[in-house]
Order: sequence, then C-alpha cells, then structure tokens
Amino acid sequence: MTKYIFLYIFSLGEEIMKMLNNLTETEILSLSKEGDNEALTFIITRYRAAVEVLASKYSDSPIEREDLIQEGMIGLLAAINSFDCSKGAAFSTYCYTCINNSLQTALRKVSRRKDVPQNSVVPLEEEFVNSKNSVLSAEDSFLAQESVSMLTQQLQNELSEFENNVLRLHMIGCSYREIANKLGKTPKAIDNALQRIRKKLKVVSF
Repeated sequence: MTKYIFLYIFSLGEEIMKMLNNLTETEILSLSKEGDNEALTFIITRYRAAVEVLASKYSDSPIEREDLIQEGMIGLLAAINSFDCSKGAAFSTYCYTCINNSLQTALRKVSRRKDVPQNSVVPLEEEFVNSKNSVLSAEDSFLAQESVSMLTQQLQNELSEFENNVLRLHMIGCSYREIANKLGKTPKAIDNALQRIRKKLKVVSF
C-alpha cells in the first residue's frame, strides 16, 4: 500500500481540535494515512512530548539534543505511517518502539558500533505506553524496526542533503527564518526547498 508523507507544521483551529478530540486515536490515525494534514498534526502534537523525553534520556550521547529530537520525529512519522491497528498492539507502544529505534539507529551510526551499549537502552515508560497491549509481537517489533529504516533510506534517496536538513528542522517546528539562519540560506530558498520536498514526498511509499 502506498502512503504519503506530508509536511504538517501549521496551527489547528478550535473547531478542528474539538472534532478530532471526539474521535478515537485509531480513527485519527486512519485519517492521517488518508492524507488529512490536521489529523497528522494532531497525532504528532500528542506524541511530540514522548520524542522530547526519550531524546533527553540520551543526554550523554555524542549527538546534540536537537538532532536527537529530529531523529525521534522520523521514528514518530514512521510509526504513524506503518501502524496497523488490526495487529492488536497499542499505538503508544508501537510508536514508542519506532521512536526509540530511530534514536538508537542514529547513535549506532555515530559510534560506528554494531550495538548501542545496554545502559543506553531506554526502558518502556508507563506515561507513554498503555498497560494494555504494552508488549509488541515479534511481527510488530520487526515492522517497527523496518519502517524506521525504510523511511530513513527513502528520505536519503529522494532528498538532497540540503532538503533533508530543511525537512528535519521543519519537523521540529522551526520557522522559515530560523531554518534559513541555521543553514545559512534565505527564507525564499527554504520556501523553494519545502515546495520541492512536497512534490518529492508525494510519491514516497513505505
């Protein structure tokens, strides 16, 4: 099945927030997979705190916190696009696993080690994982790992290094001007890059 990645940084109106709050998480996830940007924003906003807390668990890592949050957001996006509610697992558990997989993959790349040291592995947090269905099946665990790897690879293949940097900063909520300042470009160059990214990501499937 082809799924689409959309850029989602915008404000949700009060009426939309009220409507989405009346839906189940499964219904919101279904809407986001169908290309509903408001639903995608809603889920990302709901789980952004999990990304930030998990990133902070790796305070002694060689990767800066902002970069870790970017990696965690990739994991969150992969979770939203690949989660299958029919498997029985809670989305919070699956999402947490994808985020953590993304963080650990980034750490492995930096350290050039096969495995992250055991003391770097973050335990499941009760505040983010439902007690019911809190254990993933072997199939879901594999999918959680593969979905992160596939999304990371596709972003690398489809986007230039500059576009990847723009997207990652955009995903953590940086404004056009903030991105431009960080990358030494003009806001217009950032806007042009985001337009290219929108076109490219519409055909990325995973």
